Amino acid sequence: MRLGGIFDLARKERNIEELSTKMSQTHFWDKPSEAQITVSELKALKRAVDPWKKVHREAKDLSELLDLVGEDEVSLRELEESFHKISREVDALELQRLLSGLLDSHSAIVSINAGAGGTESCDWAQMLLRMYVRWAERHDFAVYLADVLSGEEAGTKSVTFFVRGANAYGYLRAERGVHRLVRISPFDANKRRHTSFASVDVIAEVEEDVGIVVNEKDIRIDTYRAGGAGGQHVNKTSSAVRITHVPTGVVVQCQNERSQHQNKQVAMGILKARLYERKREEEEQKMKTQYGEKKEIAWGSQIRSYVLHPYTLVKDHRTNFETSNGQAVMDGELDGFIEAYLKFETRERSKES
Repeated sequence: MRLGGIFDLARKERNIEELSTKMSQTHFWDKPSEAQITVSELKALKRAVDPWKKVHREAKDLSELLDLVGEDEVSLRELEESFHKISREVDALELQRLLSGLLDSHSAIVSINAGAGGTESCDWAQMLLRMYVRWAERHDFAVYLADVLSGEEAGTKSVTFFVRGANAYGYLRAERGVHRLVRISPFDANKRRHTSFASVDVIAEVEEDVGIVVNEKDIRIDTYRAGGAGGQHVNKTSSAVRITHVPTGVVVQCQNERSQHQNKQVAMGILKARLYERKREEEEQKMKTQYGEKKEIAWGSQIRSYVLHPYTLVKDHRTNFETSNGQAVMDGELDGFIEAYLKFETRERSKES
C-alpha cells in the first residue's frame, strides 16, 4: 500500500528490533544517560509504528468489505463513512510523521520576553501569552504558569509557562523566534501605528532521569517576594526563587507556587531542561538547522509578522504561510503555521542529508 512508502514501516520496525536487542544487553544501564536516550528513541518509534499498523488493518478490512457489499446503498454509505474516518487518521499520521525529533513527544516550557517597544511590546507579550493559552485549550493541553514579570504600565515583560501534553514540544518548537506586531496603538492618544516585538523560546520539559546532574556548589539560589495580584500571601514572604547555574550563566526563576520549596522544585525542573537543551546543542550540532540562530528582538529578525493595520495579514517569513484572519490567529488558530513549519523543516533536513 502507499502508506508503507510514506511511513517507511520496514525501516522503523528494524530500528525497533535493533533497539530492543540493545536494551536486552547485560550492561545496558551502566551508562544511564545514554540508556535513557535509547529508551526515548524506542518509545518514539513505537508511537509512530503502532498507529500505522492500526490504520493498515482498518484499510485492509475496508477493502475486503468493499468486495462483499455489492450495490447495497446502505452498506456503501457506511463504507464511505469508514473511508473518510481512515483518511482523517492518515492525515493525522502524516502530521505525526513530521514530529520525528527525540523530544517532540514531550511537554513544552515556553518563555515570552518583550523586546524593543516599551509598553507596546509588553502588551504584545501579553497578547502572545493569551494566543498560546487559547491554542493549548484547543488541543486539550494543560497550561501551568511558572513565572511572570508584569510590565511597568501594562502587559508582561516576561513570562514562563508549561504546556503539558503529548507532542506539545514537537508542535510549539515551531514558534521559537521573534514575533513582530504592527497595529494602531491603544496607548497612543494620536492613534498612530506602532511596531512591537517579542521573542518566544521553547524547550522540552525533561524527565528526572535524563542524566543531567546539578551540583549544589554550581548553583546560587536567591529568594525574593513574589509580585502580582492575589491573596494575602503575595508580597508578604520571600517565596519566589531565582536559581543561577554559575558554570553556564543560565538563570531560571519561579514565583507562582505558594511556598519557597515548591517554587525551588519547579525552577530546578526548568534549569535541568535548559541544561539538557544546551547539552543537545553541543552534542548534535543541529540546533541552527532546526531553529535558526537566536537574534536580537528587533527589526529584521522576526520569524513571523502580525499586521493588524492598515490591512490584516499574519505571515510566517520562514515558510511564507499566511492568513488574513488575524483575529482567528490571536484566538489560538495556529495549526496552519505549525504544520507548514514542520513540513518546511523536514524538507530542509532532507536537502542536507
